[in-house]
Amino acid sequence: MGRGKRGLLAAAVTVVCAVTVLAVPGTAFASVPAAPAEPSPRTTPRTPAPATPAPAPVPDRELEKVRAELDSLYHDAAVATDAYNAAEEKVRKQSAQLAALHKRTDAARQELADLKNQAGAAARAQYRDNGLPPMARFLLTDNPERFADGAGTLLNGARATKKLIAETDRLERELQRDTDDAAARWKKLERDRKDKAAAQKTVRERIKDAEKLESRLQKQEMERLAELERRAAHRAQTAWLDSGVLKKARDSASAGGARAVAFATAQLGKPYVWGAEGPDSFDCSGLTSQAWADAGTVIPRTSQEQWKHLRHVDVTKMRPGDLVIYFADATHVGMYVGDGKIIHAPRPGRTVTVTGAGTMPILGVVRPDA
Repeated sequence: MGRGKRGLLAAAVTVVCAVTVLAVPGTAFASVPAAPAEPSPRTTPRTPAPATPAPAPVPDRELEKVRAELDSLYHDAAVATDAYNAAEEKVRKQSAQLAALHKRTDAARQELADLKNQAGAAARAQYRDNGLPPMARFLLTDNPERFADGAGTLLNGARATKKLIAETDRLERELQRDTDDAAARWKKLERDRKDKAAAQKTVRERIKDAEKLESRLQKQEMERLAELERRAAHRAQTAWLDSGVLKKARDSASAGGARAVAFATAQLGKPYVWGAEGPDSFDCSGLTSQAWADAGTVIPRTSQEQWKHLRHVDVTKMRPGDLVIYFADATHVGMYVGDGKIIHAPRPGRTVTVTGAGTMPILGVVRPDA
């Protein structure tokens, strides 16, 4: 600090002290020369650090692009999830069929071995009879009674031998057919396992890409993104309801539909996990298939197969328990619960929830208990 500034500060301190003395009653006045004083280090002014400028907020139009990209990534993950579930179902069926084939071929091999043992026993008996076949011994007999007994024995033996040969041939053909079938099914099982692994890899990659995209957003931007999503869903649901689509819809469910809705309702809040069928987590078709299984009706595992094999009903006539299939490729499904709403497992990072049935593009409606 320069001398001029120190002098001014000293003079100011002197004035303050003098005023204080004068202000206290009973204090004698005396002229005291002011001594120059150095300022306290506490009073030394400090230059504030420059504030870090806040990042510029992302415009809504840019967040809309992010939302569209996220929707695309999660849709790709849903497509791969359906492919994974389909391959998993095929692997399960192929494995069960192979196990049944192996069990059947093992039984056939045992039966074939028993037949060959019987044939061997017959050959050994012939050897014990001096190597003469039954026909020769029958023709050489000179006893009428033995002739009659021999004729019956010969006929029965011939029938037994013929049956033994026919049964052996049949078993050998069946065994060969089952062995070939098992080999073909094994090859198909290996293809299904590769398809399942490829789909699994795609699901993980798409989800990872989506999570990476979301991680670049600030907390406020994530909140705004969620608000944009809510607004878009509200607009879509309002437009769908305004179309009058629910004028003929029924809010009364069948007995099976009521049980399926009750099951789905009990899962609210559980996390979405791709490929999951409960009890602690679900994907979209895992939830609907398990809900109807609980109601006593077995339906296909994937949303695409549900759309393909279950009876279609007009969306205006849907009732609680019906399944609403979404997107042109049938890659999402929810369960209609009445009042224009569905219960569904939305996507990774979300939980089983209730939402408007018209918040996503509807492909159609199917009824498991038609």
